[in-house]
Amino acid sequence: MKHIMMAFLISHFSFLTFVSAGITDFKTIDKATKAYEEKAYTKSASLLKSLETKSPQKEYDLGNALYKSKNYDEALEAYKKAEGVDEAQRLHNIGNSYFQKQELDKAIEAYEKALKVKEDDDTKFNLELAKKMKKKKEEEKKKQEQKDKEKKKDQKKKDEQKKKDDKKKDQDKKENKENKKDQDKKKKDEKKKDKDKKSKEDKEKKKKESEKKKSESEKKKKTQDKKGDKKPEPSQAQKKKSKEEKLKEQELKRLMKKMQKGKTPTMMYQMGENKQPRKDDDVKPW
Repeated sequence: MKHIMMAFLISHFSFLTFVSAGITDFKTIDKATKAYEEKAYTKSASLLKSLETKSPQKEYDLGNALYKSKNYDEALEAYKKAEGVDEAQRLHNIGNSYFQKQELDKAIEAYEKALKVKEDDDTKFNLELAKKMKKKKEEEKKKQEQKDKEKKKDQKKKDEQKKKDDKKKDQDKKENKENKKDQDKKKKDEKKKDKDKKSKEDKEKKKKESEKKKSESEKKKKTQDKKGDKKPEPSQAQKKKSKEEKLKEQELKRLMKKMQKGKTPTMMYQMGENKQPRKDDDVKPW
């Protein structure tokens, strides 16, 4: 900051005008000056605040100590109360406080007011620096706004794309669902078709088997009808009877042969027949 040491000299000389106020204030001012020179700015500001005396010079010196301790808000309050000291210097320091707070418009205004009061190279330099800083900030702000605008545009694009993708996804999902439904229906129809086909084949098979059986039955019947003219085969009882008759015939032949040899009468009853002789009333027993 410009002319800080001179500010304390002015304060010292100002104090001489009210020396009758007491030796205590002088000692406090001396301690505050030494603390400032030793860069103990917070201590210097605290000592100056403790002074009961009120004067523009005290506020100006307090503003300097607060500024150096980076307490810019309180420094501004002190500088604003310091009307009556070097106006150009006071406005210069107000401009510096606003500059540190990055309130560049107010800093430029304070520097311009200071230059109207008095031309000063440091104030001019600070004014140009504040203007450049303002321009840079405006450009950065503009770039940031453009960046935000592009970002917003990109985000909008992304949102629209996402919306499209989601819509397509929903549509695909719907189509897949419909396709699945159609496939299931198709499978069901095919299954039913296969079932009907199998049922039809089974019916046809049964029909063919029935027709075959019927055909075989008819064929068998025809065969039996053809064999109807032939003698039926004798039953087991008939076969047995025929055998007995055959034996009787053989026995009869044998006896007749024997009788012929013995010159016996040839008239006799056939063996095996259970015929009884007829009884006549005039026939008498032997």
